[in-house]
Amino acid sequence: MNWADTPEQAAFRAEVRRFIGEKFPAGYRPDPDAEQSLEPEDVRGYNWPVDRVSADPERREGARAWAAALAERRWITPHWPAEYGGAGLSSMEEFILHEEMMRARVPTVNGIGAFLLGPTLLAHGTDEQKAQHLPAIARGERTWAQGFSEPGAGSDLAGLRTRAVLSTDSQGDHYVVNGQKVWTSLGHYADWLFVLVRTGTDPDAPRHRGITFLLVDVDTPGVTVRPITDLRGADPFSEIFFDDARIPVANRVGEQDRGWYVAMDALSFERAGIGATIKFEQALAQLVDYIGSDVGYDQLREGWTNSARSEIARRYTEVRVLYNIARYTVSKQAAGAVPGYEASVNQLFSAELHQRLARTGAQVFGQHGLLWRGDAGAVAPLDAAFTHLRLDSVAATFLGGASEIQRNVIATRGLGLPRS
Repeated sequence: MNWADTPEQAAFRAEVRRFIGEKFPAGYRPDPDAEQSLEPEDVRGYNWPVDRVSADPERREGARAWAAALAERRWITPHWPAEYGGAGLSSMEEFILHEEMMRARVPTVNGIGAFLLGPTLLAHGTDEQKAQHLPAIARGERTWAQGFSEPGAGSDLAGLRTRAVLSTDSQGDHYVVNGQKVWTSLGHYADWLFVLVRTGTDPDAPRHRGITFLLVDVDTPGVTVRPITDLRGADPFSEIFFDDARIPVANRVGEQDRGWYVAMDALSFERAGIGATIKFEQALAQLVDYIGSDVGYDQLREGWTNSARSEIARRYTEVRVLYNIARYTVSKQAAGAVPGYEASVNQLFSAELHQRLARTGAQVFGQHGLLWRGDAGAVAPLDAAFTHLRLDSVAATFLGGASEIQRNVIATRGLGLPRS
């Protein structure tokens, strides 16, 4: 496979680099004390949904100015049609745009609303829903979170229990929703949620039947959002409680009891994985450069063994494999095909590589890898980047779908193996 840019792609790549160099706000700098969330498109020191409401005025204005610059070029939603605020870019141009943003270490804007919910509304939403929500996402004015997982329904999403009952009164048709969602990424910074609820009443129906897809304003009475603190001391997740929350029927996407199929379409819009690829590539390059420096060699010489050299070489090879998986996925999109099991191959390989890379860093840094950030006057190597990487990696093999689920998808959809 030849992944070299065509002349047109090379020109677009150069255009993106110029744009970032000219338009990224000088005062919007990475904050080494701020924890990133766990999404693959994150750049350490930035968290755009959080930065846009920061108490620090320079950080807040920087985040908003960057969103405005991207919105002016229609690059928050580059693949959307122009009528909804998109630029109508091809799949490969969108891939190049996000690759260059990651290489420049600048944050993406409005991630889950732009790349997951937006395409879902374009495919299944009503004209009113598109007009209400899509332009606000494209301008960076409205953020979204995904309310799928529940305490008893994570990777086994069809087991969800949050219930919605259809009701009609003087205020019109609405659903009365009761239940709980959990592990909702940045839910406490979102303006709106898209959630799955159970509306079916047939106890003998398959579990994926009777599920409905709803759009929920977080300010709706009866909706309570509570942050969850993780082992890093950060709060990238939240739990959401619904207590007789009234959601208008007009906020339903697709048909009642057919929301499972809308949700599966939504998940198929996951990105090709270039964010994680570049993040791992840069982390590995930083590790090698640090080892080669006088300070790094002196600090790490006890952990710098032939075994460590071999592990770093393996990680480099695996990063290149992940890059090729991402390029293969986007090449299918560019050819008009819908990636299927390839998304599971990408998720599985990326998640397990995340953990292997973190362990390699721990092996090389030894006890220095336990330092969080200048603990007790000590100097944490690379500003504790690999310590953070290691803690981030804990959730990698179940965040976005457990490894067991991904292997089942690959086996049945990719290899055609029987389900039992």
